[in-house]
Amino acid sequence: MSEAAAATEEPISEDDWAAAMAEQTTADEALAELDSSQAQPDAQPANIFQQFGESANKSDEGLRDFEMILDIPVQLTVELGRTRISIRNLLQLGHGSVVELDGMAGEPMDVLVNGTLIAQGEVVVVNDKFGIRLTDIITPSERMKKLKR
Repeated sequence: MSEAAAATEEPISEDDWAAAMAEQTTADEALAELDSSQAQPDAQPANIFQQFGESANKSDEGLRDFEMILDIPVQLTVELGRTRISIRNLLQLGHGSVVELDGMAGEPMDVLVNGTLIAQGEVVVVNDKFGIRLTDIITPSERMKKLKR
């Protein structure tokens, strides 16, 4: 079909769609009646397609399977920064030593789950304990893009 014809063609309305579906249902019923009149009385239809009732049971089963993994513990790590030092310098570290990290003050901290970056956030103090307020969640598609680099 040419672009000009496609541009002048009217969009299909919901009424048109409903009419087409009703027409299809009528045709399917007529075909089923024809098939049943020609079929042998003892013949049973082949159970090729999954029944709707079965799909509801399977979705409940899938939900239960998902609930099983909700209590599995994972390791959550908040990373302030990193550095690379030699073993010599590592052995010289003592009480009060300062190790310079590549993270800048005020930069968002990386939040990792089992070593995979899932979010970034800022450090907060609540009741004398450190916490992290999430400011950016990494979507699965963004994680895939980072892996391809």
